[in-house]
Amino acid sequence: MEWNDLEPQKEKPKPKSLTEMSIADLGEYIAELQAEIVRAKATIRSKEAARDGAESVFKI
Repeated sequence: MEWNDLEPQKEKPKPKSLTEMSIADLGEYIAELQAEIVRAKATIRSKEAARDGAESVFKI
């Protein structure tokens, strides 16, 4: 058994069909994606700060 076999497999969400969306819908979709990017970046910063704090505790 490989260690990778124990890792959960992440499925990527299927992309939306953009050709069927109106220009207004595409604009809203872009705004939603941009908001999600901001949220993801904030989560990354939070996790990096937590990691840095933990690393500083264990540094000699």
